[in-house]
Amino acid sequence: MSRTTRLLLVAALVTLVVAGCGKEKKNENEPEAFSFTIYPGSRYLAPLTDLWKQAHRVIKPKEDVPAIAIYDTDAPIDKVAEFYAQSYGYDKVAPDATNNLSSAKPPAYYRTGDLAGDNAAILPVTQKLNLKVDISKAVGSYRAAEIDPKPNRPRVTIQRPYFDATTSQTVDRTLIMMSR
Repeated sequence: MSRTTRLLLVAALVTLVVAGCGKEKKNENEPEAFSFTIYPGSRYLAPLTDLWKQAHRVIKPKEDVPAIAIYDTDAPIDKVAEFYAQSYGYDKVAPDATNNLSSAKPPAYYRTGDLAGDNAAILPVTQKLNLKVDISKAVGSYRAAEIDPKPNRPRVTIQRPYFDATTSQTVDRTLIMMSR
């Protein structure tokens, strides 16, 4: 083999390798991978996330535990709710679920609730988990926002303040719970 032929063969091999290592084109028919969008500056709450997973196993033992992540932040609930509504492509967060008396529920809306009343419902589950929870510390009302899921994004529930069942304390921070 002559030197010129060897150089051409090496050049052809290099060209094939470079072409083979190039970026693959994304198939436009493939859906985006499922992902959590994390509010900037929020902190992950591992104990609370684990507790929710354990509770799901107690409530629905035959089902797989869905993907879930719980965070909190000092940011006001309105800013967090608007962040998620915009990142999901929703126009705004409606003042409530009635959507100005429309028959269709909005994909993002605010609601309110009572910490004591809502958390009283968790007592049977916490007993099955052998978790001592002092529900008397769940005092006051809260404001929440519900953001509907997308095919590749979880449902988001945002709440302030929230009751932390792992510490039996009402926490004046904005809770962000994402679940598939």
